Amino acid sequence: MSDGLVTFELREGVAIVQMDDGKVNALSHDMLAALTKALDRAEEEASALVLLGRPGRFCAGFDLKTMTASPDSAIGLLSSGCDLMMRLYGFDLPVVIACSGHAIAGGALLTLCGDVRIGVSGDFKIGLNEVAIQMPLPILAIEMARARLSKSALTQATLGATLFNTSDAVGAGYLDRVAEPERFMSEVLQAAQSWGQYNRRAFRESKQRLRGATIAHILETLESDLATFRPPVK
Repeated sequence: MSDGLVTFELREGVAIVQMDDGKVNALSHDMLAALTKALDRAEEEASALVLLGRPGRFCAGFDLKTMTASPDSAIGLLSSGCDLMMRLYGFDLPVVIACSGHAIAGGALLTLCGDVRIGVSGDFKIGLNEVAIQMPLPILAIEMARARLSKSALTQATLGATLFNTSDAVGAGYLDRVAEPERFMSEVLQAAQSWGQYNRRAFRESKQRLRGATIAHILETLESDLATFRPPVK
């Protein structure tokens, strides 16, 4: 399956969903819709999910053209993105994030949605840079960072808008490990196949108990949080 932005490949029970807009993999409305369709299919056909970016670019975050068009435009995109990320964070299947390059802002949030997060070795940056571009971090970002990042890196990663290199991203909590390019996809698929062997009901209900409260809080506060949102400065 391919719709021009996202491809879907089923390989030995693993759904490999790859984002590739030919540029930086910005989260536009079209990209979010394509990802949603891919998640629908993965739930029906796969035992585990891999989310992959294009070489050198995992995801640059929310589409800045949409984000800076107007407050309403930005709020609409953020709301759709939050829905997608919360679905991914609580996904029924094991989710392996294959961080194939830079992961900035919303792209960094996508890494935090994974059950296993494997980055590729290279000169890449990962982090939440919103404060540096004059945009307050939404509750979505704050709570995901609080849940997944190391306590020692939390303030630096959020208020400090730090972009980490791939090795430091492991210590900060964005990634679980980094693989050399020649081993990257084999390690990603090995992890997905291993986690895909778990009983689906046991996995799903355990994940709900682990993450359900965070997901509920983010979704319940989304509307009031976005009501105060102002888009980044052009």
